[in-house]
Amino acid sequence: MAKTLQDFTVAILVVDGFEQVELTGPRDALHAEGARTVIVSARRGPVQGMHHNDKGDRFEADLIFAEASAETFDAVLLPGGVVNADEIRLHPKAREFVHAMHEAGKPLAVICHGAWLLISAGLVKDRKMTSWPSLADDLRNAGADWVDEEVVVDGRWISSRKPDDIPAFNREILRVCALVRH
Repeated sequence: MAKTLQDFTVAILVVDGFEQVELTGPRDALHAEGARTVIVSARRGPVQGMHHNDKGDRFEADLIFAEASAETFDAVLLPGGVVNADEIRLHPKAREFVHAMHEAGKPLAVICHGAWLLISAGLVKDRKMTSWPSLADDLRNAGADWVDEEVVVDGRWISSRKPDDIPAFNREILRVCALVRH
């Protein structure tokens, strides 16, 4: 059977403290459909995954934010994790990258606390989104229509709340990316 996302490249933006399953779950689903994923971070070397409050595995960053170009990627994935999400939003090159991906009309998938980067990039106004519930006020205050649903698709944006929602999140990521692909 043909893989629907062959030659489709997805940037995964993280810094230390990301929720590991929110990277590995979608990444593995993308790989199963033939997509290539690239971990993009603030610095070269390993970045620390987390299992909620406990350290998980370390993952090698393939690129740094300053090297990532929207022209190189077909979609972007933003895992959550409080520490990751709180720091990544402070990196101007990360904000510029997601802004460029949005302007290029490419799929943008975000889960849990990952939406903080999109708020800081000034992108959520008039978007219907979900997230970890503690971000509801932040998203509403930035102009988003926040809803408490396992996954929300708004155009080419896919958002989800938490690790338990990853199966629905993956299903919609794959569907939206395949639609964009064709």
